[in-house]
This record gives sequence, structure tokens and C-alpha cells, in this order.
Amino acid sequence: MTQKNLWDNTDLNVQAMDSLCEDYKAFLSACKTERECAASMKEGLQAAGCLELSDVISGHIRLKPGDLVCTDMMKKALLAFRIGKRPITDGMRILGAHIDSPRLDLKQHPLYEDNGLAFLDTHYYGGIKKYQWVTLPLALHGVVAKKDGAVVPVCIGEKASDPVLGVSDLLPHLAGKQMEKKAREAVEGENLNILAGSRPLEDTEKDAVKARLLSILKEHYAIEEEDFISAELEAVPAGAARDYGLDRSMVMAYGQDDRVCAYTSYRALLDAEVPEYTSVCLLTDKEEIGSVGATGMQSRFFEDTVAEVMEALGCYSEISLRRTLKKTKVLSSDVSAAFDPNYPDVMDKNNCAYLGSGPVFNKYTGARGKSGSNDANAEYLAWLRNILDRAGITYQTAELGKVDAGGGGTIAYMLANLGMEVIDFGVAVLNMHAPWEITSKADIYETYRAYQAFLLG
Repeated sequence: MTQKNLWDNTDLNVQAMDSLCEDYKAFLSACKTERECAASMKEGLQAAGCLELSDVISGHIRLKPGDLVCTDMMKKALLAFRIGKRPITDGMRILGAHIDSPRLDLKQHPLYEDNGLAFLDTHYYGGIKKYQWVTLPLALHGVVAKKDGAVVPVCIGEKASDPVLGVSDLLPHLAGKQMEKKAREAVEGENLNILAGSRPLEDTEKDAVKARLLSILKEHYAIEEEDFISAELEAVPAGAARDYGLDRSMVMAYGQDDRVCAYTSYRALLDAEVPEYTSVCLLTDKEEIGSVGATGMQSRFFEDTVAEVMEALGCYSEISLRRTLKKTKVLSSDVSAAFDPNYPDVMDKNNCAYLGSGPVFNKYTGARGKSGSNDANAEYLAWLRNILDRAGITYQTAELGKVDAGGGGTIAYMLANLGMEVIDFGVAVLNMHAPWEITSKADIYETYRAYQAFLLG
């Protein structure tokens, strides 16, 4: 077996690849929170004629082959179906990704002043290297929910005319003790405080800088300090997704884990013709912190929604739901770690992913002897190989580093717990969980094609 490189494929449709990647970059630039992702994708589905599941239920609409139907969960998770020609009880084809990414969340009492500087206190979300988040231009995205029921969207730091925020760091001249610490301790979580202002409000004696910031927020967003209690505000890297490399072969952007798989899954569903089996795009929240909560994969959101769709198709019963899930095939659309020649020691070169070699199968993830993984059946992987080979898709297989070097997890095992055939299959990423992640344009396009082949196979 030899490792293939997509750029050597003379049949690579460069024009289609570039078109998809331009759309993808625009999506990444505009959508940096799970709420923004869900809203953008739902808008795209509705523009394509997608029905809202609540309208289907309240209107007693009977779904038919070709119909698109979707619903969200608390505006932070999204589930979309394209009804197939076969009865849904024959099973579904599901692409399951997540739309949350590592970041800095503002605490509920974030704003304070210290020695003439105003700061926003944060609590980091997901697995990050904390030292990567200092001296970096940050933007503030999210919503503030007010007591009167109004929900105020916030986005500061993305326009050229906007100010940006950031976390300060010690100068090298005074960082002797800091430089002696382990990397995980060099910047502590409680020190990831965002510098937000330094100009005092006139005629104010106490906390005048903080008072000026509150006056700005009130003027532009009608936000009072107590409104932070019911806010979800995320500090993320400021700036647009960009072409990466002198040859423009890659994409650099925040949040590509796992929005690169979420977007290609969404587009595969949106662009596909009427399938034999009902196709599903499942986009979840909270994966980076264990898939917990009402919007995470561990909730009943997925099962309850499938039950509602089956009811609208006239075939729901609890036993029918369980039998349908057991006949369902799933791709857990999540990213894999790409080989980095700067750090070869953590990878097994015969069993790792490479940029430009197509989407990646991870038969199992987990750590310490596959703990916490979904170890996919050999028969399912053989079935997928047949589907992809017939469609002319280039793909690869990998593990997430050497056996004792690390590991990771996805939503795969939670879907498998419902009796479905599941395997992880997604795009290889460099700089995973860093503020700026790198992917190959060729991999993005080939993953989109692979997801379409799966839905129609």
C-alpha cells in the first residue's frame, strides 16, 4: 500500500474545490460560535425549502421522499433530515459532527478594574494550550439575554473599524521564573484576563475605567452590568479565515475542529439528490467538554427528534425507533491529527494522517488501551471501503498519535451506544485546538465528496 496524494490526481476538480473552499472560508469567518453556526446553517437549509419540524408537528404535515426538515436545540445544536425513498425503518445514513470549539468564555461577573486598567475575567472552554492565547487579538461573540426576554447579539472585533481585545503577557526581560515553568503552568487559567480598556469616565471617582466600558455597552447594546449574569459571551481569535501557504493550498482559520467536518456534512446533505435512505446531518454542541448538557450528544435531543420525524412519516413506535437505529449507519464526522514533520516523535508514520491524502478513518480513538473509544466493526469498514472505492474517493486511515503518546474522543461511542454502526471519518488538521488551525483544501473537497457518496450509498 502506498500513501496517495490528492494533488497528484489529474482528475481533481480544482475549480469545484476552490468554489467550495471559498464558501467554507466565508462560513468560518462569519460563524465563530455554536449559535452562529447553527443559525447560518439553518438559514441555508430554509433557503433550500427546508421545513421547520415544529411546523410539521403543529400542522400535522405528512413528510414524503425528498423533503428537508430541520430543528435546533436551544439554538446551539442542529439536526436536519432529507427524507429518502425507502421507509425510514430501513435505517438512516447519518453524518454527525460538532460545532463548538475551544475558546475563552466570560465569567458571569467578568468586568473589573485594577490599577487603572479594566479587565474581563474568563474561564477557558475545552482543551487548550493556555500560553497560545496570550498577546493574540481577540473578538467577542455571543448573546446577552435580558430580563424582558430580549436577546442581544454581540460581535466586537471582526470589522476593520472595530477594536480588538487580548490577554497580556510578561516581557522576556522579566519572565525568568515564568520561563522555568512547565508549559501547562507558564500561563495559569486565572490569569487569562482580557484587557478591555484604560480610559476613565469623566467625573467618576471609583472604577472610572470600568464605568466608561459600562457606558459604552449601554450605549451600543443597552446592556447593564447585571446582564452579564445571563450572557453567553465567547472570546475567540479575531480575523477572517485565510488561504495558507504561498501556493494557497491550505486554509487557516479558527474553529476548524470540528467545523470543517460540520460544514462539509451540511453541504453534502444540502447538495445531494433524493437519497435511497433518509439522510441526516447531526450537528452537536459541548463535544469539547464531554458532550454533556441538553445540547450535547449525551442528551435525548437526537432520539426525540428521530421519533418526531418517524411520527410525521406515520411509522413511530418505541420499538420501531429502536429497530430503525439498529439499522442505521453513521459517520462520526470529526477531525484527525495531521502528521507534522516538526514533531515526528509522537506519531507512528505508518498509522497517522497526512495533509493532502484525503479524509481519515479512525477505527478507534480513546487513550490508554482504547479507553473511551468506539472500536468500529471490521464489516462496517469494509462496507465503507466499497462505497468510497466505487465513487473514486481517496481516503486514509490513522490513529491519534503513538499508543502511549496521547489520545482523544468524539461523539462516536455515544451514537454506537444506540446500536448503530459508527466510525470516525473526517479531515486531518494541523495545529489542532490552537487559535489558528490548518487544513488542506484538497482534503476539504474530497471529504465533501466522500460524505455525499456515503449518503447516497
